[in-house]
Amino acid sequence: MPKNDKNSANLGFEAELFKAADKLRGNMEPSDYKHVALGLIFLKYISDAFEARHAELLKEDAAAAEDKDEYLADNIFWVPKEARWSYLRANAKQSSIGTMIDDAMRAIEKENESLKGVLPKDYSRPALNKVMLGELIDLISGIALNERKEKSKDVLGRVYEYFLGQFAGAEGKRGGEFYTPRSVVRTLVEMLEPYNGRVYDPCCGSGGMFVQSEKFVAEHGGRISDIAIYGQESNYTTWRLAKMNLAVRGIDSNIKWNNEGSFHKDELRDLKADYILANPPFNISDWGGDRLREDVRWVYGAPPVGNANYAWLQHIVHHLAPHGFAGVVLANGSMSTQQSGEGEIRKAMIEANVVDCMVALPGQLFYSTQIPACLWILSKDRNNGLVKNSKLRDRRGEVLFIDARKMGMLVDRTRRELKDDEVSRIASVYHAWRGELDAGEYGDVAGFCKSAAIEEIRSNHGYVLTPGRYVGAEVEEDDDETFNEKMRRLSAQLRDQLEESARLDLEILEHLTVLGFGR
Repeated sequence: MPKNDKNSANLGFEAELFKAADKLRGNMEPSDYKHVALGLIFLKYISDAFEARHAELLKEDAAAAEDKDEYLADNIFWVPKEARWSYLRANAKQSSIGTMIDDAMRAIEKENESLKGVLPKDYSRPALNKVMLGELIDLISGIALNERKEKSKDVLGRVYEYFLGQFAGAEGKRGGEFYTPRSVVRTLVEMLEPYNGRVYDPCCGSGGMFVQSEKFVAEHGGRISDIAIYGQESNYTTWRLAKMNLAVRGIDSNIKWNNEGSFHKDELRDLKADYILANPPFNISDWGGDRLREDVRWVYGAPPVGNANYAWLQHIVHHLAPHGFAGVVLANGSMSTQQSGEGEIRKAMIEANVVDCMVALPGQLFYSTQIPACLWILSKDRNNGLVKNSKLRDRRGEVLFIDARKMGMLVDRTRRELKDDEVSRIASVYHAWRGELDAGEYGDVAGFCKSAAIEEIRSNHGYVLTPGRYVGAEVEEDDDETFNEKMRRLSAQLRDQLEESARLDLEILEHLTVLGFGR
């Protein structure tokens, strides 16, 4: 376990902590252990925040320290005495620690309306090893202990986010359903720049889009209070993870849960969002589209019953504010499919000028699928559009294509991540192309990006939006070597290699003869 003085500076801290926590897991399934560990990290966070504020109030006014409203005014949850981390840590070695944690979770939910039904409350179940629970409490106790509230929040938030990613990897396909890889989310956030306004995700998973949006605002000198968070999630367990993830970050939000999902029970029916960031489940066939044939959202055509991709795209456009931007992660097939009327819907969207940019992503980015993915960047107002209070250029009649398939680096045997400079390159090209102030001049780059007129998309490519069709081949660097010179050099190199191969063959034959295997 690293020393506490490294907690907020050492980038390897989260990894070391997860390794230690994972050892305690034993034979427990990651899908079960995830809730055990993340629930305790959340409990540690709200207790730290409460106790830090409690200590401040005690110095000012002892009566105020016991006034619940004093905490709520600072967006801090009220934590009863029996639910505070110090109490649980002191009793970590008791055989009844599971029951104590469950009681703590219930007490917190009772005192904080926004957490009702959110916290895990099955730590007392017989199958859960109580010795492991006590050791996990000791381990988590070392996170950001006694630090200032801001630093504690940042460190615990980082730990929570890192654990989410690691559990998604451990669970594989099932885990990926609640987690969008950080580099993909960062790409969307850097491209869309959600500085202020309403940010919405209709299938929000564990809330990663919102966390990265909040980070973006903070890193660029904005105020977190300038964005309002809205979301919906159909999986109850995942919704609970999202609520805790945002609370650990201190992000106020309006995240709705219902098991019918955004298509059939749109909880935010009247919302028009300034920014929509979404990673819908790819190619869902059982979305109940047969019951929604005449829905008002299908402006560009009724999506096929057997695939929800174009239902998601149209649901998202429906919820966009007049000057809003959306970024959607979808399977690559969505860019070229002609099945069941999808090609006609795509054609209608292109002709209506709502498709702003298409990005082809590298493979192996996702925990849940090996299906290659792409980004759809959508905008209703491509004649103008306001970003950071500056007017963008008129982009009607053209679409930007970015081919990022060669980007990324392998972080393990099966998964790839986009590097920070690659995310910045994608975002910078898009900002320059749409005419953002101080973004520089845009220029096509062979093999990487191309601004294509709708006429080219229409006539040459039949409304297919695959970037590789437009950007062309990458131009190799000019090495000042003429064709004849290069041929002479390569021919000489080939001769040398053939001679070396013949020499080795002869040497091998001589050895075989000596050993009695020759002719």
